[in-house]
Amino acid sequence: MRTKKKTSSHSTNRVSRHRKRPLNYAVPALEKGLDVLELLAGQSEGLTKSQLARELNRTVSEIFRMLVCLERRGYIAALDEERYSLTLRLFQLVQQHPPTERLIVDSLPIMSRVAHETRQSCQLGVLEGNKVVFVAQQNAPTDTGFYVKLGSQADIMDAASGYVLLAHQPREVLDRIVESWSQSTGKKAPSDLNVHLERIRKAGYEKRASYVVKGILNISFPILDDRGSAMAALTVPYIQHSESQMGPAEVIDALRRAAREITAAIGGRLG
Repeated sequence: MRTKKKTSSHSTNRVSRHRKRPLNYAVPALEKGLDVLELLAGQSEGLTKSQLARELNRTVSEIFRMLVCLERRGYIAALDEERYSLTLRLFQLVQQHPPTERLIVDSLPIMSRVAHETRQSCQLGVLEGNKVVFVAQQNAPTDTGFYVKLGSQADIMDAASGYVLLAHQPREVLDRIVESWSQSTGKKAPSDLNVHLERIRKAGYEKRASYVVKGILNISFPILDDRGSAMAALTVPYIQHSESQMGPAEVIDALRRAAREITAAIGGRLG
């Protein structure tokens, strides 16, 4: 039998909502698992089994079974011997959802226009874990240009698009991505990361020499969803060559217009 415990008003409301649902459609195990995920989503430092049980008005044994299952499936991870936190598994699933396909379809015609206007190639990158994955590209209509292979990945800390994506994430999501990056690479985040990201937020874009290829100036703008978070980064790897028709300032203007157009096309929030 489940023991009664004191709960916060937030937890009581959560349980009350569940009890109002028709019994014929109740799926208790699924609801308990979703309750755990939803609660952890708002806790950047994680929660212990006891804290989860108290907030959700469940017994520790009930919560333990949910945690074992969710950890085995990769949705949560133990931060230490006591605390659990969400992984990026849910975020990765979002990237596989059809909206990403819609993003590509809506972006390609606009990217093609940018490539022809600027005589530069144009790339679209999305987050996958702690990497940037390039899911679309339009080549420059010139003999000279810089191109990336579709599906190729870049370290999020080695790409202008990576910093643009990080700069436009909710704080808790940003912290999880950086923590995941640190764990997988064994490196510490740059000491000036927060200053760098704040500068990008204020400017609305990133303009920086390539971290990996000399002679390239990466200009990158965020594509925002309906909450104002970046779901993709639109980037021009600018190179000066004989067929260049625009300087960096003009490319920035063209890319800004394109990013806003794509954001509007997918129903995102315009700043």
